[in-house]
Amino acid sequence: MITSGIVNPQLLSLLSRVRHTNSLVIADVGFPSWPGLETVDLSLVRGVPTVLQVLNAIRAQWQCGEIFMAQEFVKHNDRRTRAALVKACAGAELRFEPHITFKQRVPQVIGLIRTADPIQYANMILVSA
Repeated sequence: MITSGIVNPQLLSLLSRVRHTNSLVIADVGFPSWPGLETVDLSLVRGVPTVLQVLNAIRAQWQCGEIFMAQEFVKHNDRRTRAALVKACAGAELRFEPHITFKQRVPQVIGLIRTADPIQYANMILVSA
């Protein structure tokens, strides 16, 4: 039995299938569903879990080379919120792009992890190293 790290079997299955240069989405509560795209829904109640919590759990055991986020995240969130997510992305190249461009990347990802995070534009695409 797994006793530490990620214990959600669907999430572990998804992560184990992401290979070099593949990517996955960590989405906030408002991100639209994508029919045909494998989705692991971790949402419990609004705010649990957050994108930051899921990102930290994944990065503890998964190599990430790049992270894409929407430029709108910077515009719509306070300095403290921005700083926490930027800090969690340390060691990976963080790139901001228009939200429409971000969403155009989604159909090419391996899967989507839905959180219950209410932070606007907290969605991110993680590209494996």
